[in-house]
Amino acid sequence: MAGHSKFKNIMHRKGAQDKKRSNLFSKLSREITVAARSGMPDPDMNPRLRLAVNNAKAQSMPKDNIQRAIDKASGGDDENYEEVRYEGYGPGGVALIVEALTDNRNRTATNVRTAFSKNGGNMGTEGSVAHGFERLGLIEYPASAGDEEKVLEAAMEAGAQDIESGEDGHTIWTAADDLHQVASDLEKSLGEAENVKLAWKPNVTVEMEEGPAGTLLKLVDALDDDDDVQTVWGNYEIPDEVMNKLDA
Repeated sequence: MAGHSKFKNIMHRKGAQDKKRSNLFSKLSREITVAARSGMPDPDMNPRLRLAVNNAKAQSMPKDNIQRAIDKASGGDDENYEEVRYEGYGPGGVALIVEALTDNRNRTATNVRTAFSKNGGNMGTEGSVAHGFERLGLIEYPASAGDEEKVLEAAMEAGAQDIESGEDGHTIWTAADDLHQVASDLEKSLGEAENVKLAWKPNVTVEMEEGPAGTLLKLVDALDDDDDVQTVWGNYEIPDEVMNKLDA
């Protein structure tokens, strides 16, 4: 049930970029607003909203910003965001899934297609790559939450499916329908998680060499920089030595 996370170098690289992006709070606010509109505007009564608020807090989003995003859900403004998913291929045949919240499908589709075409990729049709992924719940804890044995025991008791532990922290996978309950149970034993969300976990990963990896990361950055794009998932794995060269 345990093992080194193949995605840690990518996920943490993305996390570092997220913190530097000026539009991070805007994306978090959008998710909070959509979550509040999907159910009760009370995080205690709305599991999706509670996850959105917790993720915003994990990124040090001010309480006032969080409350404004919740209040916006019942404010009667003209913005009506819908969830859309795009799929495609990047350099080296890497499969990518792009999740977005948008108030203009045409704009977002055009921007995503442009990002693919300008960075060595091709946008595919819906379902073209999703069959190679599994929809699961993802919970991340820092290494300081405990050693592998402690986190493994807590995850098993909470009903998690799998755990990957490494020097950077712990990645816990759950069934999609169990995410909210497992996250709630883990919070009692391990404290608040760094990240809790629904994820696309690839069934098989593609190990990248330096050349294609550099182009791929430019594509991922281009997608991630779009205001409408919330998350980019891929089936790629970049070895630490390659990542170090690209970051140099």
